Amino acid sequence: MKAHVIHGLYVIVDPEACRGRSPVEVARLALDGGASAVQWRDKRRDKGEQLADARTIVALCRDAGATFIVNDHVDLALACVADGVHLGQHDLPSDAARPIAGPDVIIGVSTNNPDEARAAEAAGADYVAVGAIFSTESKGNTRPANLDRIRAVKAAVKVPVVAIGGIDASNIRSVVDAGADAAAVIRAVCGADDPREGARKLALAFERT
Repeated sequence: MKAHVIHGLYVIVDPEACRGRSPVEVARLALDGGASAVQWRDKRRDKGEQLADARTIVALCRDAGATFIVNDHVDLALACVADGVHLGQHDLPSDAARPIAGPDVIIGVSTNNPDEARAAEAAGADYVAVGAIFSTESKGNTRPANLDRIRAVKAAVKVPVVAIGGIDASNIRSVVDAGADAAAVIRAVCGADDPREGARKLALAFERT
């Protein structure tokens, strides 16, 4: 049985966004600041080179009672005993990934609209991400969405909805008010002068709900 529910501040730790700092240390600071989930996303290194960092962050998440998700790679998620894996529209579909991952691994899926969200849920996704809500430089070729799209996706599915794309302290409250169960951020924490304080400010938006 899955023990974790996706809710609150969801920090995507990407070494490319950490301003030369250790991504493990950035993850630790994000958890100290109140992140309830950490996703590991490394588009540069081979999976074998990522494993040590991923395993270290898994341990940090366990100590903090937070959820650890691996981006894209089911095999890496299993190797580091992650809580879950996050899949894009061009990755393995949920129903193909599930037999590999097993019944207890959380599967999240990137979506952009209610139709994609319903399809992901029907295929076995445990949560859906919707975006990009605001303009973002963290990922190329993103499709635009908006606050109304959060509301529409929230109405279309029963699984948690994670908003993503350009979210920071100036707009996270509007995302929460639109119904997002969680908000995924990269630069607002990884790129902050103080990642702990960056995370703390963002996590407050969920504590007030």
